[in-house]
Amino acid sequence: MQQRGLSDAKSVAFDWVNENRRALSDWNQVIWHFAEPALREYKSAAWYVDRLSREGFKVEAGSGGMPTAFSATFENGDGPVIAAYAEYDAVPGNCQVAAARKGPRPGLSKYAAGHTDPHSALGIAALGGALAAKAAMQRHNIKGTLRFFGEPAEKLRLSKPVHAAKGYYDSIDAAISFHPTYMLPLCNTVRWDTHCGAAYVCIYSFECVEPEYWGSADASSPIPASHISARAPGANDALFTMFGLTKQLQSSMLPFTTGWSLSEAILTAGQATADNLPAHVAQIQYIWRVPDLGMAEQVLRVLDNNAEAAAKAAHCSWRRIWVSRSRPGLANHAMSKLVYDNLKRAGAPQWGDEAIASAQAIQRELGLEPMEKPYLEAIERLIEPEEAERLLRRNLPPSQVNSTSDDYTEFCWHAPTARFYVGRPMLKAPRGFHYPDWVLNALGGIPACIDPMIETAAKTIAGSICDLLTRPELLAAAKAEFAERTGGGIGGSNWISPQLPKDFRPPIDYRWPEYVTTSRGEEWWIPAAADE
Repeated sequence: MQQRGLSDAKSVAFDWVNENRRALSDWNQVIWHFAEPALREYKSAAWYVDRLSREGFKVEAGSGGMPTAFSATFENGDGPVIAAYAEYDAVPGNCQVAAARKGPRPGLSKYAAGHTDPHSALGIAALGGALAAKAAMQRHNIKGTLRFFGEPAEKLRLSKPVHAAKGYYDSIDAAISFHPTYMLPLCNTVRWDTHCGAAYVCIYSFECVEPEYWGSADASSPIPASHISARAPGANDALFTMFGLTKQLQSSMLPFTTGWSLSEAILTAGQATADNLPAHVAQIQYIWRVPDLGMAEQVLRVLDNNAEAAAKAAHCSWRRIWVSRSRPGLANHAMSKLVYDNLKRAGAPQWGDEAIASAQAIQRELGLEPMEKPYLEAIERLIEPEEAERLLRRNLPPSQVNSTSDDYTEFCWHAPTARFYVGRPMLKAPRGFHYPDWVLNALGGIPACIDPMIETAAKTIAGSICDLLTRPELLAAAKAEFAERTGGGIGGSNWISPQLPKDFRPPIDYRWPEYVTTSRGEEWWIPAAADE
């Protein structure tokens, strides 16, 4: 059925989403329940590879040396190359059942992984958009190529910098990035000038390789680790010295005039059954999110100094292992306008009776009076990109170009890119009340609550791809702006190159949270307790 104001191609694409809304919902449930953390998304990646292969894409599994990444291509003759992508990593410590109550999914610890953003819906919405555009291409014989990437470990800012460094984005003409709303006013809108900033992630590894040289040994014992000998401080001491020094100096790393953050995670090293030996290996990961690369390098200098001091104090050696280095974003107004036009045509998501009933059940569970309209008004209305930009800038200093962090920014330096957001289910709160984290996580897994966002995002992506493939003047304008902003395109005077080397080996072998299969069955790194 032809929809008013839509081209024939867009009508086919939008109809595809409508006709396949149940499939999209079911697919999201699969990925949401897999809930695999960064770099361990084995089942999720395999599901996408299988699905895309069935849909006629040529798929390279394990792209860029990342076992849970992929690069998929659908070609229909010579024409523009348009990219979209799926993310599917979940977050440790956020295991939540899809219900109006707090609790982990059956058989798992509450500290297992769960989808917070949720990336499950992000990926399925993007997949739906790509498949809907493919249907339009086939129906109307539209020439062009779709590139669909599987991007694991967004929480580590990992896969997109790796794909970029290894050349996977070099032949793209335009890219579309989608994310569920995570902060207002970025809801049912497209980023305008202020894009996400840079992020660096690295591991500091401390090793006590010569504990016997720490102090005087017991002359009567041939064992260097004798219980009555002086024992080297070891790697744990180095790690906690590093941790303390960094906390102490954090306020001195960067000026207070701009937004930035630094967070750490201690990786386990298997010391628990090592008796009286000093810890041989201890590792701590840092991620810092900053507006620009200059600030990122300043934080790095401080961290390196702290690691050197900590290692010397604890009789250890140290080394830095890079996990990722992502670039700040780059605006493209032509792309933003194009995508926002399609978001308007798709319409802001709307939540029906079943979704309202689920929200009211959550409010009752928390002891609140159920609201007749429990969802935030903002998630059901559009906001113009320029207005969202104006509101976003109210709390930022004029000199700060970028804010917050996400690695979609890598696409920005290889092709004109738009970043858009669609409202996810978020509830109104009585004055002074704050919903616990489990509420958002649960809403992301309840089909009636999350499906409206998936459908709007899929239509927006599909419509935007159709425009880029059938309206050459729009793509030409976006590419001209890209050339102007980069000072001549890729390699231009204002272009920022990938921050990882082309031969970078993704650090897939470190102690990231994961699940294992033993004689006890399938367990997460934090197993379920007997009473859970």
